[in-house]
Amino acid sequence: MATHVGRREFIVTLRGLAAVRSRVFLFCVAVVLSQFFLSFACAQQMDKVPSVGVLLTSPLISPHYQAFRQGLRDLGYIEGQNIAVVAKSGEGDPSRLPDFARELVRLNVKVILAGGDQGLRAAKEATDAIPIIVAACDPIDSLVVSIARPGGKATGLTCVSSELAGKRLQLLKELLSPLTRVAILYNPEDRNKPWEYKQTQEAADKLKLTLRAYEARSSIEIDEAFTRIVDDHAQALIIFSDGLTTAHQKKLADLALANKLPAMFGFREFTEMGGLVSYGSSNTAMWRRAAYYVDKILMGSSPGDLPVEQPTRFELVVNLKTTKTLGLEIPPYVLARADEAFE
Repeated sequence: MATHVGRREFIVTLRGLAAVRSRVFLFCVAVVLSQFFLSFACAQQMDKVPSVGVLLTSPLISPHYQAFRQGLRDLGYIEGQNIAVVAKSGEGDPSRLPDFARELVRLNVKVILAGGDQGLRAAKEATDAIPIIVAACDPIDSLVVSIARPGGKATGLTCVSSELAGKRLQLLKELLSPLTRVAILYNPEDRNKPWEYKQTQEAADKLKLTLRAYEARSSIEIDEAFTRIVDDHAQALIIFSDGLTTAHQKKLADLALANKLPAMFGFREFTEMGGLVSYGSSNTAMWRRAAYYVDKILMGSSPGDLPVEQPTRFELVVNLKTTKTLGLEIPPYVLARADEAFE
């Protein structure tokens, strides 16, 4: 009797496993089909309306990407109706951008907006046929024949200025007197950062400041760099802007505050997230303006005929709450020059 019951239970178990496998198989088929139909629907939509691919390291909730979308709306574009936007984010990891760029090319988007040097490189390696717009805080002379008339298939906007390096160091020296040792944190995968460091070193020599460079290519390396910066007793920190550091502004602000390290970045969002001070042009304004370039290309303009836009205004923003947390006294004449100082 026991053997008979055991055989019955064994058969029931087999039937149960078969049913489970059947459900798993059907689920997998459903997932594959849903992905197929989603891609098919996306392709159909892009056949009907102009399409723009966006390549960036920062999350899609980032203020600058949202500013780009607002710029499109300001020009009369409505996503899903008269334009298709295919945005690909590395979510803080620039190494994912080359695969995303190739995917955008396979989707045959009409124009690619690339964020930063690594986004630009990924787009250029993926295509020489699709127009590229770059939004970067780097000199992009190597990308174009001339700033006024770029030529070729690429143009863009930059928030860089050769005067920024000296002004940032001067501001830090005024904020943190006496100041002698400054750490520089940057991503060496961005080809333009050695140029920016050279500019900063020249300014440091004039101001009699000692610089030390620290590299970070990922979120983990940012943590490791901060450990070395603190161990080396740096008095202040300047963070060079690129796709990686912009994507991790909150992390950088938190680390600087946790280690009682006065830090400066290029964008006001850094101070809004708890950083001490920022000095530079507006990243959100640059990305909002990028929508104008997308519109011009979709309307038939050649990217080679669109001048590269450079910043004309820079803003100094100070987080007063952070100054108190760090125990700093901001000189009144520095606060008087600030475009904004907030608690």
